Amino acid sequence: MDKDFLEALARQMRHNILTSTTKAGSGHPSSSLSAVELTCALFFGGIFRFDMGNPANPNNDRLIFSKGHASPLFYSLWLAAGGISQEALGKMRTFGSPLEGHPVATTPFAEAATGSLGQGLSIGVGMAINAKYLDKLPYRTYVLLGDSEMAEGSQWEAMQLASHYRLENLVAILDVNRLGQRGETMYGHDVEAYARRVGAFGWDTILVPGHDLAAILQAYDKAQRAERPVMIIAKTLKGKGVSLMEDKNGWHGKPLNQQELEVALAELGEADLGLRGGLAKPQDLAPHLDKASPAPRPGYPLGQAVATRKAYGNALARLVPAYPEMVVLDAEVSNSTYAESVRKLWPERFLEMYIAEQNMVGAALGLSRRGKKPCVSTFAAFFSRAYDQIRMGRYCDANVLFCGSHAGVSIGEDGPSQMGLEDLAMFRAILDSVVLYPCDAVSTEKLVEAAITHRGISYLRTTRGETPVIYGAGEEFPIGGSKVLRKSPKDAATIVAAGITVPEALAAHDILAEQGISVRVVDCYSVKPLDEAVLRAAAKETPLVITVEDHYAQGGLGEAVAGVLAGLPARLKMLSVRAMPKSGKPAQLLDYEGISRTGIVEAVKSSIM
Repeated sequence: MDKDFLEALARQMRHNILTSTTKAGSGHPSSSLSAVELTCALFFGGIFRFDMGNPANPNNDRLIFSKGHASPLFYSLWLAAGGISQEALGKMRTFGSPLEGHPVATTPFAEAATGSLGQGLSIGVGMAINAKYLDKLPYRTYVLLGDSEMAEGSQWEAMQLASHYRLENLVAILDVNRLGQRGETMYGHDVEAYARRVGAFGWDTILVPGHDLAAILQAYDKAQRAERPVMIIAKTLKGKGVSLMEDKNGWHGKPLNQQELEVALAELGEADLGLRGGLAKPQDLAPHLDKASPAPRPGYPLGQAVATRKAYGNALARLVPAYPEMVVLDAEVSNSTYAESVRKLWPERFLEMYIAEQNMVGAALGLSRRGKKPCVSTFAAFFSRAYDQIRMGRYCDANVLFCGSHAGVSIGEDGPSQMGLEDLAMFRAILDSVVLYPCDAVSTEKLVEAAITHRGISYLRTTRGETPVIYGAGEEFPIGGSKVLRKSPKDAATIVAAGITVPEALAAHDILAEQGISVRVVDCYSVKPLDEAVLRAAAKETPLVITVEDHYAQGGLGEAVAGVLAGLPARLKMLSVRAMPKSGKPAQLLDYEGISRTGIVEAVKSSIM
């Protein structure tokens, strides 16, 4: 590509970065200006392969702006490629504009939602894994990183895994502009420091002056021939091209005012705003996809004791042939979550992500964005380490099943550090999420399939200990449903349970029945959305509703039910984990927290007598 042409496009991009942020009255022009040459050379130097007529082409190269605050650069780059209009750029950051302050899934050409720093490289790992091992396509994934976000541990998690899986199709571009939000970054302009650290993680590193178009093009050309993941480490200047802000602190997230803008544009020189650059065409190849075959129905004898975590693994192995888009990820606990069933039977559809939950979730988001259905498992407690990635997944329009095992005090002797007691609240808080909590093997298997066919984020909570099978193979478990397990016209109360507390509620029912007290029992397997009709009917037909859960009171089943029953006549009593958890036998701990059959019986009797 002609160097003068690239320079003209870069000048146009700088004009658009400055004018759009000044018009918006907000944004990050200085962070955008530092990476203009890095992205301009990538796009218009014959490196980046993309079919502008078909953005959904599976062969297109992918570009992720992990430094999502540089969105004015992202929009100006795609404008120069002919994908975004000048008019649309002029409405950036305004209500209703698709060009938001940081990219989200609905942003044109955005691969993922970014802006919470340190996540783009993990998403890129997922996309690169998809290309190499699942779709088996030659597209490359490029990730633009900021030097400030290199302090995030998730970056190094991603680098380890990229090296482990030998993702030579992954290229990171590190914009070392020295200045963060409040001053100099950890290593400033010491690009060698980054190279030593990144190289130690098994990556090829290429040092480059970040505003030299010819050198940058040579770096990209070298990256095309690499046999390992590559990081191009570029020494740049924040605010490059505008002397008022170039390499000066205090300009992060600060646009120019109108007078300053006029001086800056004059300094840059006249720009041809109608100039457009072309992108190289990708190959025309079909992605690999296994053919679907029917899955057998699950079958468990009534009364058989099976842990729901084991049923989760059984369901995955049973369903993989039926859903070619499925891919299973686990954080080195697959022999406890039972995701190992897929590793043993379908190793090509299993990804070991090791003890790096943030990267595991980020990679799952990348796989999801490339059309896969990731099933992600670890102990329920450990998802809290990756909650920011899960939260951002919603803005990525993620289609992911999360499964948290070893939930609640019922795990027993391992103690509080292993007990997921906040997970229902975490996942309930995600917009439009689905939260499922089965009590036996049959309901688990059916709900796994329901979650796989559901479009969006779903969470399945499983139990460590064995519970008896209470449902026949013909039972159906739609999302948003429930099961009324015991009911009579004389019910003095309704017990609403889920998961491990369902067998406890059934046992409490039998104990109370022997004492002449009739209670209704509802298996509230769908915690979000709730079966509002069944719950409201119970509140109208019985004077007392008792929720019982192996979870903290805040954000769990009880509070969810309380929201549905507000204003109805029945009294509501919530049994949950309220005392500091400790090690012990599962039955001891359920008793200790007042959520065992004994605790339920006492709660019913003390409330109605």
